[in-house]
Amino acid sequence: MTHNFDPSTTQAWKTLQSLAANSADQSISDLFEQDPQRQPKYTLQWQELLLDFSKNRISDEVLTALFDLAKESPLANHIESMFNGERINTTEDRAVLHTALRDPATALQVDSEDLAPKIVNALAKMALVSRQIRNDEWRGSTGKTITDIINIGIGGSDLGPKMICGALAEYAHPALNFHFISNVDGAEILTTLRDLNPETTLVIVSSKTFTTQETLLNTATTLNWFEQTLGLKNAQNSRHFIALTASPENAMRFGIPEDQIIEFWDWVGGRYSLWSSIGLSIAIAVGFDRFQQLLDGANAMDKHFRNAPMEQNLPVILGLIGIWYSNFLDAQSHAVIPYCERLGLLPSYLQQLDMESNGKSVNLAGERIHYNTGPIIWGQTGTNGQHAFFQLLHQGTRLVPMDLIAVVNDPLSNPQHHRILLGNMLAQSAALMSGQQDDNTAEHKVYEGNRPSNVLLMDQLSPYNLGALIALYEHKVFVQGSIWNINCFDQWGVELGKKMANELLGGDGVDGFDPSTEALFKYIEGKS
Repeated sequence: MTHNFDPSTTQAWKTLQSLAANSADQSISDLFEQDPQRQPKYTLQWQELLLDFSKNRISDEVLTALFDLAKESPLANHIESMFNGERINTTEDRAVLHTALRDPATALQVDSEDLAPKIVNALAKMALVSRQIRNDEWRGSTGKTITDIINIGIGGSDLGPKMICGALAEYAHPALNFHFISNVDGAEILTTLRDLNPETTLVIVSSKTFTTQETLLNTATTLNWFEQTLGLKNAQNSRHFIALTASPENAMRFGIPEDQIIEFWDWVGGRYSLWSSIGLSIAIAVGFDRFQQLLDGANAMDKHFRNAPMEQNLPVILGLIGIWYSNFLDAQSHAVIPYCERLGLLPSYLQQLDMESNGKSVNLAGERIHYNTGPIIWGQTGTNGQHAFFQLLHQGTRLVPMDLIAVVNDPLSNPQHHRILLGNMLAQSAALMSGQQDDNTAEHKVYEGNRPSNVLLMDQLSPYNLGALIALYEHKVFVQGSIWNINCFDQWGVELGKKMANELLGGDGVDGFDPSTEALFKYIEGKS
């Protein structure tokens, strides 16, 4: 990989700065008037996904300069390095091969070991376990049918499975209930356990290292619950526990039987781990065949990303538009607004994907950088958002580019509901762009307009299309990280807080902490 690259020194960057300085008075509506072919020219369809990026503050000149920036950057080299299994996670000296999980037939070698057999074996074990549970062949210690599954994990071990199980609710097993526990807040796990029957409950412990404090504490609490209710002393020889981990030795030391552990590997980043055994909850919920369709959709997007020309490449286009706003129009955040209730957790999922990947201020050469990197990602479902924060989007002082995501056909809805839902999405996109103002409009009723948005449509919310959608955003984030010349695949920023929490809660207490933390800790201790 290329390490010594500064995008701000390129000719394309300088051109974009000049275009941005001259764009203050340019409106999106004017761009439509100047070019009757703008909409079809700025729309790209790939399989059952359609992206309309015509309502953005971009001209042909801007788009050309953005493509030039991508071509001057190491992006093409980075793409090949990732797919070829090079150690592009430089600070941890690891390959980044979540894409291999979606295409084991072409998997590579890591440390002279073939990945394909490992991936195929893990998938086969997931298929077996998920079918056993779905077909009532996996039962608890008293022989009763499993009815409730608790997935204990945090970060990527929680957000991905939880988001997808919700999104694919149409396909959910009718007799199984899923509970996702991530927060170390005891109220979450204890209130969940209170309403469950231990005889019919299965616990999936999802942890890459099997050392994560929150996950292990929540797991210990469930172990205590099984002991108090069923007399099970630990997880050993218990059909109530399954572990998903890259550290099977730690899981076995914790008491999980070896044949109830499904492995994944250190070249699978946490926020990319839903494609691995971490996706077991998904396979149980919707069936392994549909989990495979999820992988297939992501794999198809991988091939599109790797092979399509930049000018027709969905992840590249979304990534470059984001760079235009972040680096040249000074947008600080990006909103993701799904007009589909089942995609309600997508903004939270993408928040981790983007902000943990690109929230960096050091480049691949280990040098401090002087340009903006990852934006703040936020959002919620559309019509709810319209009655919450869309006020700021329409009339506020901040520029907030956004993605509006919708499903064209929804068999769980009906024509009346769905027509109104999609009509609202289209109307918001149009209103944000065109605004409303004339000489007779009171100032408080003026909509300045010129607020940009992408509209991304899926023909239907199928496992295949959802897999493609998630992979699209993964690669969009990678495009931006490559141009910013940062490592998208580490997350050292999460470590200091965990280290200090351990120190604070350890034997030394508040020694060495600032006066505010010391006082607050003593106040809490005194009230507890």
